Order: sequence, then C-alpha cells, then structure tokens
Amino acid sequence: QVQLVESGGGLVQPGGSLRLSCAASGFTSGFTFSSHAMRWHRQAPGKERELVAGISSSGGVTTYSDSVKGRFTISRDNTKNTAYLQMNSLKPEDTAVYSCNARRLSTDYWGQGTQVTVSS
Repeated sequence: QVQLVESGGGLVQPGGSLRLSCAASGFTSGFTFSSHAMRWHRQAPGKERELVAGISSSGGVTTYSDSVKGRFTISRDNTKNTAYLQMNSLKPEDTAVYSCNARRLSTDYWGQGTQVTVSS
C-alpha cells in the first residue's frame, strides 16, 4: 500500500523559509517512486485546493503556479523516495495545508498534509 507522509510544516514569520518533505513508501507491481510525477498542492480555509508545483518522474521538468513562481522550488531524490518543496520569502497568503501527490497515468496517491502558517 502506497503511503505518502509530509513533514516540515510549522509556523514561520513573513519573509521566512520552510522546507517540506514528502516521503513515499509501499510502491509495488514494478511501479517505483521514480516512475511517478510528484506534485504539491495547498488548501487554505474556505478556498479550493490549489496546485502549487509539479516535477516529472525524472526530475527534469518542473512547473509552478504563478502565485509561488520564483519563491518555491520543487525537487526530488529518487534514491530516497522523497520529494521536497523549498519555500522562501513566505507570505501570510501562503498559509494553508500542503499535501503531496504522486501520479502515474490516471492513478493518484495522496498524503495527509502538513500545516504551514505564515504569521508575525
């Protein structure tokens, strides 16, 4: 059974940084972590879920929403089955629950999420 576990969230002041991690395990049937694209989403209270960043299975292609471009960096280490989201220059509007998602074709796996709060 595939499991995705996020960590690294917390309370940070505006302008600060956090690094989120998404550790994956349980891939079977020949489909390893490195065969899945990884994405980070966020959802703030009262708002719809937003796709923040994505990275291809090899790590060679990354995409970002306009709201985080230039501040956030997505990466992955396929030897550690882990994806990361480095968040710099954080703003109060970045406050949300951040969740990672592994995708291969039409199959999606989701983590439980980690809270990020940006406040002074």
